Amino acid sequence: MFGTKNITGYRLNKPERKSKVIGISYMRDTIYSSGALIIGGDFQGLGIVHNLAELHVPVIVVDTVLCISKYSRFVQGYYKSPPLADGAAFTAFLEQLAINQKLKNWVVYPTTDEALYVLSRNKERLSRYYLIPTPEWEITQYAYDKKLTYQLAEKLNVPVPKTFFFENEEQLTSANLDFPLVLKPSIKDKFFPTTKLKAVQANNKNELIHFYKYMTSIIDKSEVIVQELITGGADNLYSFCSLFGDGKVKAKIIAKRQRQHPMDFGRATTFAVTCKIPELEELAVRILKEIDYYGLSEVEFMYDDKNKTYKLLEINARTWGWHTLGSKAGVNFSELLFMDMNHQSFYINGFEENVKWIRMLTDVPVVISEILKKRLKPSDYFRSISGRKQFAVYSSKDPFPFIVEILLGPYFLYKRGF
Repeated sequence: MFGTKNITGYRLNKPERKSKVIGISYMRDTIYSSGALIIGGDFQGLGIVHNLAELHVPVIVVDTVLCISKYSRFVQGYYKSPPLADGAAFTAFLEQLAINQKLKNWVVYPTTDEALYVLSRNKERLSRYYLIPTPEWEITQYAYDKKLTYQLAEKLNVPVPKTFFFENEEQLTSANLDFPLVLKPSIKDKFFPTTKLKAVQANNKNELIHFYKYMTSIIDKSEVIVQELITGGADNLYSFCSLFGDGKVKAKIIAKRQRQHPMDFGRATTFAVTCKIPELEELAVRILKEIDYYGLSEVEFMYDDKNKTYKLLEINARTWGWHTLGSKAGVNFSELLFMDMNHQSFYINGFEENVKWIRMLTDVPVVISEILKKRLKPSDYFRSISGRKQFAVYSSKDPFPFIVEILLGPYFLYKRGF
């Protein structure tokens, strides 16, 4: 465990930052009396660490397991926390940490759904110590529980895949359904840790019943979603990502998530590229505005070739895995959230297109698998990674976390169920 030193009162003597490409303007010559607390030190958390480095604010990372962020030169303190599944113990841990380390008004960044849940459920209590950008549970639940997400989307006429909720196996068996279908949990936290699966595909009635029984042995029947399968795989996956507040988009990027692991029902994006699809913003804003959302979010869509429609898949109401793509494309989400929580103004007018994000540890195995299956040509792969790009972990200014990840690569891949 590392202590913290000189963690308050940083003066930032940097000039106004401007981008001729997309029109970014804000001042960094600001004194901040607080810092950032990041929950989760995997590559998502490390990305926040790197994104906040230019603000020169102190950063503390907490995690339940070994993480690469612990070894970053930009991290002033690392603390091992109780498991997030024990929300009461984790909340008490955060309170005590704030008191012991004098973290008054530090901005808290969740990187997982488990952390999102704890912060949202205990926002009033933790707000006595920290600045919590996570909305109250009455808002967050619409992103956390996909059942509520789809119900809200249908109410707002936002397209979603054809979705069914069955109360029991008898209803499922007697339903007249077209195959193939996808079965997935409405709440990922309860199913994924046990199975390492985000969804399963049923190609006929026997498989549907088999997977339904399997899922209901782990989660409640009310949490099983049966949904039409939209063909096209990762090549049709898109996301609208934003800092949203006061009913409007404060900063945004749009990206195509071209490769993921696994490719069919990915648990994590391994390669993404920025693009511009205005329709996605209109659909996402319709939902975010309806629930009066504040903070960072990734709203995921899949393009349905059959009816030429973008259909909502899910909402991540937190920092998502490939968020550092934004900083390379001119929109540093971590930095902007910190500034916004500290009432500092900024102006963002767009983002740079065709910027790539690569998670080498997982993208390389995915690429090898796709080449062996003859679904990807080597020339197409090398073409995809050419040009302006952001690596998920590697940084020339902070190389040690990358070295640690390479050395412990087999361990991390095993833990993620690769």
